[in-house]
Amino acid sequence: MAESVVAAGFNPPSAVSSADQPFQTLVNSVGVVGKTLEGVSTWQIVLTILVVAVTYDQLSYIWNKGGIAGDSWKIPFMGPFMQSMDPKFHEYAAKWASGPLSCVSVFHKFVVIASTRDLARKVFNSPAYVSPCVVDVAKKILRPSNWVFLDGKKHVEYRKGLNGLFNRKALGMYLPEQEKVYDAYFKHWLKVSEDGKPRQYMGEFRDINCAVSLRTFCGYYISDEAVADISENYYKITEALELVNFPIILPWTKTWYGKKCADDVMNTFEECAVKSRIAMEAGKEPNCTMDSWIKVMLEARDHAKREHVEGDKKPIQIREFSNTEIAMTIFTFLFASQDASSSASTWQFQILANRPDVLEKVREEQLRVRGGDPYKRLDLDMMDAMVYTRAVIKEQLRYRPPVIMVPYEVKKSFNVTPEYTVPKGAMIIPTTYPALHDPEVYVDPESFNPDRWLEGGEAEAAVKNWLVFGSGPHVCLGQHYAIMNFMAMLGKATLFLDWEHSPTPLSEEIKVFATIFPQDDCYLTFKERLPLERPS
Repeated sequence: MAESVVAAGFNPPSAVSSADQPFQTLVNSVGVVGKTLEGVSTWQIVLTILVVAVTYDQLSYIWNKGGIAGDSWKIPFMGPFMQSMDPKFHEYAAKWASGPLSCVSVFHKFVVIASTRDLARKVFNSPAYVSPCVVDVAKKILRPSNWVFLDGKKHVEYRKGLNGLFNRKALGMYLPEQEKVYDAYFKHWLKVSEDGKPRQYMGEFRDINCAVSLRTFCGYYISDEAVADISENYYKITEALELVNFPIILPWTKTWYGKKCADDVMNTFEECAVKSRIAMEAGKEPNCTMDSWIKVMLEARDHAKREHVEGDKKPIQIREFSNTEIAMTIFTFLFASQDASSSASTWQFQILANRPDVLEKVREEQLRVRGGDPYKRLDLDMMDAMVYTRAVIKEQLRYRPPVIMVPYEVKKSFNVTPEYTVPKGAMIIPTTYPALHDPEVYVDPESFNPDRWLEGGEAEAAVKNWLVFGSGPHVCLGQHYAIMNFMAMLGKATLFLDWEHSPTPLSEEIKVFATIFPQDDCYLTFKERLPLERPS
């Protein structure tokens, strides 16, 4: 049989020739391609690839866009990137007005904007389909394991221990240290206003809010020097987390500087956590957010170790978080509060300077809740009695909401309406501004009117439109803390300070920088109304 095969001319392949066959096939294929491309220049190849890529980019955008509002075509690859580097409020407003859903595409990211109240609420309340992403590079700057990016049980695990950090008892604990910060910065404002020249105060409001936050969150585990450094450098973090940025962190770009500053801040917070843990292990009383959280962890740990007797009070059962996890979480508190609080304070002081009738009502209430003694220190009962001041703060937050958009990443195809499905991997952005300025809900919504929040007004009943702090499982934990801080700061300022606003043509124009500010950064001068310290 073997002889007949050989005789027929068949030679079985060797192991070497078998191994060479795929390589030879590849060589032959390259040869065929080479012959096909004979006479074709490099530029023709590049141009063909470019045309194919541009066509794919356009078709992908058109397919994702479907029937919602948006440009009929996009600038190849980058989309409206250059326009987005200098965002204009009127351009955002035009997008909101273009339809309930509209879209843009920037680089690789397809973005859907949800402009109505109900669509915004649907996004906020659909954790199975979306998760907070802040902006495209946020996970790189805030770190991917940060609790704000977690869903389900992991997110709940954090939130269970964090909810108590902003309850009534905690808010009462924070007030004394907050008031000390107000006193220090009010003195500073008076000093820089001694020459009587108006100055831009947006930066000053950033500084005071940063100091209030850091004293509240970290107590005196953080030095005055570190507070000043973080306040000065946090601007770089804000720049890095603008809605549209270059998608890759490259050296010496805004995102690179932002990442570097964020890492430095989190390292500082980690050092504070170490000190706080030592203090709580030693049995000291909490005096800041970090203390309170660590104390709850230690109570849960100690309860699990000891034998239980009948009637033994069971503490909140949470795991013991690492110092790194604590630092990342405290950083998100600063991230959530810093720009929003700075925006709110800037508008509050500008508006009250322009509305002396409102300022006088706040001033009268502040003296009354203190029993006629302007030097009485703040407490929770006093805060509860500030009905008109609270109305002023809530109206400012409605009239000029600090956060006008909250970006989410779509985890899986999301039927946001019966007619439209947002594709997986896209970004969807619920907006808050249109709901807070809805003429069908608020009478004359473009006017500043605190009375709408008092008894008989329309605002308190419009619960679904109150999207200042979001909605759903990721609603802002510190919303009551934020409102109390604004009430306390502005209320005390009305008693001890007089201030004037120097309007410019840009004072009422809105600048978008993460949050919203007056375009001219608010020109103010301050004068002493009463000595900040009680006369002896």
